[in-house]
Amino acid sequence: MVVLLDTFRTTIPLTTYDSYEPFAAKFLAETCQEDDVRDMFSPGLPHHIAVTSSTSGSKPKLFCKYQYPGSVHHLIGDGGETFRIFSLHCRQLVKIQNQSGDIIRTISVGLGSSGAIRAQYGLEVENDHLNIKSAGTWSTSPIAVGFIRDYRTFLLTHTLFALANSKVETIFINFTTSAVDMIRYMEDEWEALIASIETGELPPWDGIKDVREYLQPHFPPRPERAAQLRAVGKANDQPGWLLKIWPMLTRTISIGSGVFSVAVPKLQFYLGPVQLRNPGFFSSEASVAIIYDPADLNLFKMTSQDIFEYLDVTKEENASSVVPPWLLEVGKHYEIVCTTRDGLWRYRLGDIVEIAGFDPTDGSPIIRYFERRKQVWGVLTEKHITTAILAVQDTLAPIVEFTTIIDSHSGVPTLGYLVEVHGELHPEAVKAPMKLHSELCRLNEEFDPERMQIPTIRVLEPGTFGEYRRWKVEVTNSGSGQGKVPVSMKDNTAREWMLARVRSELGIDSNDGALQG
Repeated sequence: MVVLLDTFRTTIPLTTYDSYEPFAAKFLAETCQEDDVRDMFSPGLPHHIAVTSSTSGSKPKLFCKYQYPGSVHHLIGDGGETFRIFSLHCRQLVKIQNQSGDIIRTISVGLGSSGAIRAQYGLEVENDHLNIKSAGTWSTSPIAVGFIRDYRTFLLTHTLFALANSKVETIFINFTTSAVDMIRYMEDEWEALIASIETGELPPWDGIKDVREYLQPHFPPRPERAAQLRAVGKANDQPGWLLKIWPMLTRTISIGSGVFSVAVPKLQFYLGPVQLRNPGFFSSEASVAIIYDPADLNLFKMTSQDIFEYLDVTKEENASSVVPPWLLEVGKHYEIVCTTRDGLWRYRLGDIVEIAGFDPTDGSPIIRYFERRKQVWGVLTEKHITTAILAVQDTLAPIVEFTTIIDSHSGVPTLGYLVEVHGELHPEAVKAPMKLHSELCRLNEEFDPERMQIPTIRVLEPGTFGEYRRWKVEVTNSGSGQGKVPVSMKDNTAREWMLARVRSELGIDSNDGALQG
């Protein structure tokens, strides 16, 4: 075994997606032949193909996911009444043919979370004509809700079925930002939601038409529940509003680390004393770690299902700088490298973590997510940009969500923030850009305060990021469960979409001209 491990470490180089892309592309051929793809990355044929969100505007990546002993796990949130927001949307279906031309397997291509749900509950795509009629006992929503594509209607319909159930104990939604969208939509449609629960008639929302006949049998009138909800009333900034709606609610599970931490304060406000916890550290490529301390949204224990190594970020980016788990140093930063049963070999995830310690029971590394490896703007990283904008909330306003662009309005490129805030701007908000400038310089010693342009801040209309997700789902044909917005928005179409929804500007001289590309 020692010889095998030594050989592995000395002969297998670090890899990136470029090494796998030509092989993954074979699954998308016009005619996918079994002989061309069987045993491609792992024995047999994949159960599904996970597609990355292409958040930054880059081409989506495809990762084949296979079924093997232990590949399907008990999903967090199972047990008790669970308000689980799930999507079953497929970008496309891959039909694999044998030499005789017969279709031997149909594979879904879509969100990794959708494929995981299908694997967990046996919802094979070949049976979707039957699946769509099912109640879905593991969620308050019938299966048909998972096929709704319109982002707003998708969230509202999941919410409608959950509101009809007074015994919800757990809310499971992929991202805290999507949870904030859900709350906003609940407020907007509160009267319609209650009326629907009272009468048992589904609202005429966009995108619900194709699944209405499958939803209606699972939605009887509930006048008593409607009366309970009327007594609670709309949110109107009520702390603990969700607990008043669902008195048995004990926990909400949602990714709230990294850039998603920005939405945590607002979500926690509406949850009140209900625990908010992270489901774990997952990516399209691998399941990296499980939650270690439920009270800490950014503390994880590495799993042992696949092989994980660690690339020292202070050294050269090659295999000689890779560190095994037993040589990790507490407090240092490493990029995760994974070798998985799904066929990745020493694959660079691009996620940097900080070593927080080791589990005393088995020695597994305990990590904190730090940031993505690549720089976002000059020498600024995701961590710098996020920390800085959160640090000026006391001057600007509470931040609900943000992204950044390269702002060339004055002829000299600078960092431009697009933000959505909770409530009104503070009286001294005009000072926020200068404070932001000072904070960025403090966070990165390589910045020369004299040479760095003062960042700009554009405040967006309330609900802009939720509508952006709705728009993005539509134009990319991605599942409604995908709610990511890039820290740095480089796609020109997306940028212009955002800029059309600016409510006010800070640090921008209107005489300097308009935004330039």
